Amino acid sequence: MVDNPNTPRTGAQRRRDLLARLEREPDCWVATAGANSPDGGAVPCMVPLSFLWWDGTVLCNTRETNPTARNVAANGHAVISLGHTRDVVLIETAGELLPDEALPPAVGQAFVTKSGWDPRGKAPWRFLRFRPRRIRAWHEEHEIEGWELMHEGRWLV
Repeated sequence: MVDNPNTPRTGAQRRRDLLARLEREPDCWVATAGANSPDGGAVPCMVPLSFLWWDGTVLCNTRETNPTARNVAANGHAVISLGHTRDVVLIETAGELLPDEALPPAVGQAFVTKSGWDPRGKAPWRFLRFRPRRIRAWHEEHEIEGWELMHEGRWLV
């Protein structure tokens, strides 16, 4: 955060703030879309999920029968959001479902410690890993310029 809320943060400061939030915050919003409607149109789905920032990726867990997991399995697209309307983070991602055995034990335990529950080995729960492709972060309108921190999976700042 900045002392003067009307002074835009530098890109480097936004990145530091973002990484601190990814380590600290327990939950995020995950938005996906899939062809689930009777007419074949894309149906949006947005849910809150606990997460762990792991090796540059966002790790979540949900039931594989839920629309979020089905949509990720079908097309891999998701947008993750942190914060409220005055401190926004939007992360466009490439997502995948992970089998429990693909998760190193220490990472699984870190998820349990952060989230307060252990979904490992409990069907139909599945881990989802989201690799950031584009990240935007801003407080309010005065920070719209320079809001893009990552593009095509590469940090810009």
